[in-house]
Amino acid sequence: MFDSLKLVTNDSAAALAVFHVKGGAPDKGALALDKAGVLAQLAKRSEATGEVGAVAEAFVDGSGKAGARQRVLLVGVGEGSKVDANAVRGAIAGLGRKLAALKVPSVAMDLGGLAKLAEAGSKVDEHATASAAGEALGLLSWNCDAFRGSATPSPKRTGLSVCVVSSDGPTPELRAGFERGLALAEGANLCRTLSQTPPNIATPAYMASEAKKVARKFGLKVTVIEGEQLEKEKCEGLINVGKASENKPCLIRLEYNPAGAKGKPIVLIGKTMTYDTGGLSLKVNNGMVGMKRDKDGGCAVLGAMQVIAGTLKPKTRVIAYLAAAENSLSDEAYRPDDVLTYRNGVTVEVTNTDAEGRLVLADALCIACEKDNPACIIDLATLTGGVITALGSTYCGMFCDDDGLRARIEKASAVSGERVWRLPMHQEYREMMKSPVADIVNSNPNRKAHAGQGAAFLSYFVKAGVPWCHLDIAGVHVAEKNAGMFVDGPTGWGVRLLCELVEGGR
Repeated sequence: MFDSLKLVTNDSAAALAVFHVKGGAPDKGALALDKAGVLAQLAKRSEATGEVGAVAEAFVDGSGKAGARQRVLLVGVGEGSKVDANAVRGAIAGLGRKLAALKVPSVAMDLGGLAKLAEAGSKVDEHATASAAGEALGLLSWNCDAFRGSATPSPKRTGLSVCVVSSDGPTPELRAGFERGLALAEGANLCRTLSQTPPNIATPAYMASEAKKVARKFGLKVTVIEGEQLEKEKCEGLINVGKASENKPCLIRLEYNPAGAKGKPIVLIGKTMTYDTGGLSLKVNNGMVGMKRDKDGGCAVLGAMQVIAGTLKPKTRVIAYLAAAENSLSDEAYRPDDVLTYRNGVTVEVTNTDAEGRLVLADALCIACEKDNPACIIDLATLTGGVITALGSTYCGMFCDDDGLRARIEKASAVSGERVWRLPMHQEYREMMKSPVADIVNSNPNRKAHAGQGAAFLSYFVKAGVPWCHLDIAGVHVAEKNAGMFVDGPTGWGVRLLCELVEGGR
């Protein structure tokens, strides 16, 4: 919604934004920032409801008192006892949309006052409040017009300069928090841009190239396993799923290894299917539309690695794998009835070539368990339609039987606002995947526990004793309407959750 978004220190903003809770007036600090003296009356107007994201606006006469703004905006954050990071994001999203509609070029935001409202509700501190605000504005600023041509009028947007203000003076915590939030949004926006990139451009090789760019810029080690090296590493899933396409598969490995890092690494794995036709089990009707987004798990992992290495800089090693392939058709295509033998010895009977994502993820899981000795593994994948049937677009399906890892993910989810819901992992689901020919099938034609089948399949490739979580993001990686922090399109789901998990939360 903005051509650019930047944080500035010079407070010459055209608008002032202050915040209030439902049923509450602006506090004395906010009133002190209002040089024009319009806030008290503004708070009495009918549109000043205090609901999350509700914005009331007053114009200021340019001939008024010195330091007066062109506009004063009063933004609701909901009930005082419920002001948390999500309420902050909602309030800032409402403000951002108003600023974009008005084409306001600059705003002074009373984040100090907003933090006091949040702290009064005992939900988030000053740093976390500012971070949530930065996330919301940063996510709202995303646009991807690179693929529009001469038939589309140039969009009329404006840049937005943001000055963080407070009646007590903006603290370093406020500014640092806001900058952190912007960085988180930048990582999510990288994910969204990659998701939006069409499959004739975003091939596996393109994803490897983008990973190398991130690695060079942020000091990550990157390795791309492809061609004969895939065969040496026995990456049966990638080799077979990708062999029908002229765009050859690869396994992309990124490593963040800070000085003084101790202990086992956290491993992040993303399904990166750059396009999925379904293979010989061809998708029907309009089932292929949108399959450029079957890479969104890998896009999220790459976005998270950018933030981890560039901004968060934890003292923990973090390793990422993007299992990249295109599931296409040709006389080289793998078939139902094929049997694949993985590097851990597990054999898989292919029953459906449209259940390909789990086949490529299995390679990454095997290698991570064998070579990296991980403290834990988290994989993200647009894996099943079943999780959408179960949870819609409200929650990501979480499969995790390790209590410690699950608690950490749930904490990160609460902070990031990217919601997860635990689904069961039971031995009966693993039994459903048994094959009469090989060890397991890649898809049971019985549609029972469809999302659970995917998780059960993957469990065969995780070494016993390694804490592991599978996140099925099929229902949450795309927004279906233009609302809140997102326009209709990719959400970058998982970037902020993974960052909060790695950082350990604040």
